[in-house]
Amino acid sequence: MDINWFDADYLPWLILFFPLLSFLIIVLFTSRSRILSHIVALSGIVIAWVLSMIEFVKVVWASDVELGREVFGSSIDWLTLGTTTFRVGVLVDPLTAYMLLMVPLTCLLIFIYSLGYMRDDPHNTRFFAFISLFAGAMLTLVLADNLLMLFVGWEVMGLCSYLLIGFWFHKKSAMQAGVKAFMTTRVADVLMLVGIGYLFIEAGTLNFRDILYNEEMLHRLSDPELSPAVLFGGSVAAVVGILLVIGTIGKSSQFPLHVWLPDAMEGPTPVSAMIHAATMVSAGVYMLVRMFPLLSAGADFHHGDFSAPMVMMGLVGGFTALFAAVLAVGQNDIKRILAYSTVSQLGYMVAALGIGAWVAAAFHLINHAFFKALLFMASGVVIHSMEHGEHHAHQHGHPHEEVPEPDGLVMDYVAPPNDVRRMGGLLDRIPVTAITMAIGGLSLAGFPLITAGFWSKDEIIAEAWHGTGEGFPLALFVLVMLVLAALLTAFYTARMWFLTFWGAPRSAAARYAGLGSLRNRWANSRWGKARGLASEPVHREDEVAARQMEFPLIVLAFFAIFAGFIGVHTDFPLLGALDNPLHEFLSGTLLEHPPVFDLDGLPILLSVVIALGGLGLGWWVYGRRPLAEGAVDPTERALGAGVWRALQNRFYIDLLYRRYLVQPAEWFATHIVIQAIDKETIDGVLETIAETFIWLGEAFKRFNTVVIDGVGDGIPRAIGDFAGWFRQVQTGRIQQYLLFVTLGLLAIGTLFLLQVR
Repeated sequence: MDINWFDADYLPWLILFFPLLSFLIIVLFTSRSRILSHIVALSGIVIAWVLSMIEFVKVVWASDVELGREVFGSSIDWLTLGTTTFRVGVLVDPLTAYMLLMVPLTCLLIFIYSLGYMRDDPHNTRFFAFISLFAGAMLTLVLADNLLMLFVGWEVMGLCSYLLIGFWFHKKSAMQAGVKAFMTTRVADVLMLVGIGYLFIEAGTLNFRDILYNEEMLHRLSDPELSPAVLFGGSVAAVVGILLVIGTIGKSSQFPLHVWLPDAMEGPTPVSAMIHAATMVSAGVYMLVRMFPLLSAGADFHHGDFSAPMVMMGLVGGFTALFAAVLAVGQNDIKRILAYSTVSQLGYMVAALGIGAWVAAAFHLINHAFFKALLFMASGVVIHSMEHGEHHAHQHGHPHEEVPEPDGLVMDYVAPPNDVRRMGGLLDRIPVTAITMAIGGLSLAGFPLITAGFWSKDEIIAEAWHGTGEGFPLALFVLVMLVLAALLTAFYTARMWFLTFWGAPRSAAARYAGLGSLRNRWANSRWGKARGLASEPVHREDEVAARQMEFPLIVLAFFAIFAGFIGVHTDFPLLGALDNPLHEFLSGTLLEHPPVFDLDGLPILLSVVIALGGLGLGWWVYGRRPLAEGAVDPTERALGAGVWRALQNRFYIDLLYRRYLVQPAEWFATHIVIQAIDKETIDGVLETIAETFIWLGEAFKRFNTVVIDGVGDGIPRAIGDFAGWFRQVQTGRIQQYLLFVTLGLLAIGTLFLLQVR
């Protein structure tokens, strides 16, 4: 049949196809050529981004389609299950179109950044193959029209996270982190798969439109009398919803399965940006947003009647948001600060879904992706600069600071280039990174009015405020948790930025830090010379790599400011002309449009006070009087050595898991499974069977030798012996023959005589 691939129904196939094709081409054909692999990887993601923008424009300007009630997409037959044929395909509704704005663009910027960041890595081509597969898997998940195809993309991303977190496999910590991430997320994924299977059994389909846009189906699945669950006496929707939420707890690193994400920082920084912004952890929240009609089925959450999955999301998300923010305060690794920040922000989104703030959660998901990608890539530039500074400090006579990597579970270990305590003064060395990271940090902290993070956080807090005013206990819990988390977020963001960029350098590496020749050009400028900055010769390749790393930061800084204005509330006094187009656009994904609450002054004032209060406290502690080299961190001094040690060691939760889950599992595997079951039982039985059959074989062998071979060989041997003896009669002597004849005649005659008598 003739297919117009630029038609809005078929274009999504091409969007997910090209990154996957790039992966195959690099692996099979161009892995020995760095330049060709770069071209292939960039071509795949650029084409995916261009096609995504075309699809988005088609969605927005589709005048003949009421998107939501009607959608774009197509499907094909995949499996024949008796009388049923399972179909897979692509789907573009308002939520999908919204994700297509973020995922391909963020991936493209990360690809460009990786060109500079991974320039000198010997396994460069393998890296670009893996991130191409990563991007393709996320696009598969976003564009899937059914839960099983979404789960395929979900699991491929799990594989990619394992491959990329442990990309520097020669490092023991990286290898262990990759395994930890893979195994932790698999725990949740197994239960999620059970939920998917159970849903298919009860609904007879996994297609999103057939389930989520079908009021009769949702009513049947949520009614315990029509569809009683096999467990806990609830409804099918409740049990399936809880299992899907558990899947997100693992994938989006929510408590208590949050432990893998901080260790994932052992991978290259572009991987951290991919995991925390464009793919992986965003996938968990996206799945909850997509499945929200099922998760909330049977509940009237507008009036305080929350379903079991919603209660679970509210409690887990709210607690995770505050818990991770507390841990972020006590980290010295710049990437781990951002990692716990991601865990906290994902908790925001999950908690928002728990109180029914569906649009707010989706809004914050996209905003967070932009400013968190910016922050992680900026942190990569900082780390590169510190490594560059360490190299040049050594050239100027300063010894290398050798900190051996620990062998074992040492959670407070910080690699020297990542340690914010050794930084300081980098504003002079990498000003573009400092400014863009400040913009991303302000958006993360929710700086009022001018940052995207403010509007999406404010949306969630406003929903929680409204629920609290209606007397909903869950909304009150979420509000308290998120307000405290927001205050700590602003504080640790300010702490991270001031320790990194403000004041005087606190190490030789910081004094010589810089980003290739861009830093040198800055140092050679009039302003740089006036600041007394050291300079090095300019190298063209370094300058290109530096620009490849800084260009995405500038683009993302733009989105960290302006992406929030598409979701501004109506009737806000200073921005009354903005009518919150995002809410109206996304609402078409649901059967009924969620209400828009007019913001009163108190939630706005609360958000402003939280952001400015946390940032102001950070400035008072770290900006007003910058930390000196060798000085004790003021927060450490305020909290005390014991609390600070507990924060750096993540409240010893990893140690508890190690001691009470991992070690018992290892003991059980070693002593029970391997020794008792495998070696002593299974091997013992098999060895006994083997010995028995060996004995039987020997018995049959002897029987064969003595009886069968004895009889079979004995008779011919006896005949042969008799023949040998008998042939002696034939001597050839006439006299002997006459003697025998005479004897015979005498014998015969004797017999006759005896008979006559």
